[in-house]
Amino acid sequence: MRYLGVDLAWGEGTDNKPANQSGVVALDMQGAILDAGWTTGVDETLGWVSSQAADDALLFVDAPLMVDNPSGQRIAERQVGQRYGRWWVSANSTNLASARQAGVHLRQRLEHLGWRYEDGRAGPPSAGRVVSECFPYTTIVGVEELGYEERRPAYKRAKKGMPAAQAWVIRTSACDELIARVALLRDHEVPMDLASHQTTRRLIETPSPDRASEYKRREDLLDAAICAWTAALWHQKGTDRCQVLGVEDGAPTDRQIPTIIAPARASQRFATRS
Repeated sequence: MRYLGVDLAWGEGTDNKPANQSGVVALDMQGAILDAGWTTGVDETLGWVSSQAADDALLFVDAPLMVDNPSGQRIAERQVGQRYGRWWVSANSTNLASARQAGVHLRQRLEHLGWRYEDGRAGPPSAGRVVSECFPYTTIVGVEELGYEERRPAYKRAKKGMPAAQAWVIRTSACDELIARVALLRDHEVPMDLASHQTTRRLIETPSPDRASEYKRREDLLDAAICAWTAALWHQKGTDRCQVLGVEDGAPTDRQIPTIIAPARASQRFATRS
């Protein structure tokens, strides 16, 4: 199995303004990173996925892949807050009225190419090309080995109202510390070696840049690596280390539903759910 991670820009851009970049990482079962970088727009991201996919590939995307609620939050998004809120983790709301639907369009185009979307209720896939949704924050706080016991790292945003210069120092320091912790996954039973590819190795060797645009690329690449590793963790450890968010009593069983596959500590799990 090959593991692909995409930190997808949710917006698709316009004729006058291109989409934001997406981070992309490909990982093998031995923990070596095979490719890493950035794409722009759904077309380019789809091309990258096609170029990196093996016959058996598991793609985890940080973006809403299936949306069927007319308004409000998806069930999975609400459950993120319920199970991970103690760590200051919550999810943005997505519904059919949301303007940014790049994840849905990527899934649809992948399905047209023969990929299948799986919500995770049947456990990890054993073969074929499968795409599922993840959320890096749940991995960061749901994997005890990364050591975030009290709250998520503030690499995306610091406390509201904080002076900009102080907030920037907090964010960049948190990002560098998170990278150092993710780098230790090279020795995990489900390994990922950031140093095995020149692009991700620069995450370790270079401190966070001062320019916001360059920092965003760093953040996107890190999130893509976390997505790829989450795919590996799900494939190799299944519900021993992960849970499926978005499932409630009475959920339809004759079709796939919108879910987020999330690593979880014992205290983060739903009592009646694997």
